[in-house]
Amino acid sequence: MAASSAAFAACLLACALLFQMCVASRKLTALVQDQPITMTYHKGALLSGRIAVNLIWYGNFSAPQRAVITDFVSSLSTPPSPQPQPEPSVASWFKTAQKYYTNSKARFPALSLGQHVLDQSYSLGKRLGEKDLVRLAARGSPSRAINVVLTADDVAVDGFCMSRCGTHGASPRSRAGRFAYVWVGNPATQCPGQCAWPYHQPVYGPQAAPLTPPNGDVGVDGMVISLASMIVGTVTNPFGNGFFQGDADAPLEAATACAGVYGKGAYPGYAGSLLVDPASGASYNANGAHGRKYLVPALVDPDTSACSTVG
Repeated sequence: MAASSAAFAACLLACALLFQMCVASRKLTALVQDQPITMTYHKGALLSGRIAVNLIWYGNFSAPQRAVITDFVSSLSTPPSPQPQPEPSVASWFKTAQKYYTNSKARFPALSLGQHVLDQSYSLGKRLGEKDLVRLAARGSPSRAINVVLTADDVAVDGFCMSRCGTHGASPRSRAGRFAYVWVGNPATQCPGQCAWPYHQPVYGPQAAPLTPPNGDVGVDGMVISLASMIVGTVTNPFGNGFFQGDADAPLEAATACAGVYGKGAYPGYAGSLLVDPASGASYNANGAHGRKYLVPALVDPDTSACSTVG
């Protein structure tokens, strides 16, 4: 079960610059790091082989909202010809995480979209704690899986908006196996200025006009940013003793160490140089499956010990 530690309060200069707890919460922080960032391998187990990414939808999500996130998960793997993702792509971005595996004996996992579990009746209520998230995650596969819990915009989760936008962890060991899990909440009504920046005006810090989200949904496009960060954290540090920098109780991981950086030249309040769709005016940095466009965070490249942006 993931540990929980509210190590840092929400102090936003770039509004959704994110730090993390032991479970690698996507948190709000004030620094865009530009000094060398060394990720240390702590010799723990990593994911390998075929891994299903199961999506547990808690609360009300429309079909278009589910499609945006489903297509993002599908985008993580390189599709066979003749339908490759145009570059820069989500698949190419995800390959930076693969570099971490050269320093271990594990083979980089092959992620694939698994099952969908819908709970539109709010079976655990509209206020969830950490134990509730693990219970929901257990509705996915018991092993060889990343079970992703996605909570609707009217669901309150402990720490959501105050210290985190998402989190990842792992189930206890059991005879059935062990699964990794991710939780991400929809910030549309609760904290878009914190967990959907740069697609919403920030609550604190430099005030710049919000960017246009590529999928037309501030909350869901914000969820994709958090989900991208947490999936990379899960792949590189699934059980809390993989790749990270700093204290194990509040580690920086491959994505959270680059919080708030999405394009070249980023600084607090400015996401960096991004691509702009000429038709919609939406800002993005990666192409995905089925013609989708997404904004994904910079990742620490282990070859350069620096934040690397896609493209």
